Amino acid sequence: MTKRQNRMVFVGLLIAGAILAVTLLFQALGTNSNYFYSPTEVAQGKAPVGRSFRLGGLVTVGSFKREDLKSTFEVTDNKNKFTIQYTGILPDLFREGQGIITTGSLVDGIFVATEVLAKHDENYMPPEVADALEKAKEK
Repeated sequence: MTKRQNRMVFVGLLIAGAILAVTLLFQALGTNSNYFYSPTEVAQGKAPVGRSFRLGGLVTVGSFKREDLKSTFEVTDNKNKFTIQYTGILPDLFREGQGIITTGSLVDGIFVATEVLAKHDENYMPPEVADALEKAKEK
């Protein structure tokens, strides 16, 4: 092969390698992303079944029940409610009537959470929860 052909093969391999690297990067980012859904969106069936996602809203007053480490409560966006089950120790700032975000997946119509995040002071509301509450008010 001539020098020109060698260079063309080398450039072709570099381009193919770059395309492969970018493809693998986008696949990895796509499978590891957790999208946020409000209780209304979950009730409408927009949330994925069998995949992890984030669900957030306000903890409904009077809905919290605990049995050993298993907690059950409802989250609302003031339009729809959704039941959440969590096994583990809840954050110290968790209480009824406040905004939370949970990570988990749907199992038989109930959201089984693997992580619960509570707001850190009385003035803070997670942006996703605030947006979901605003959208629920507008409709």
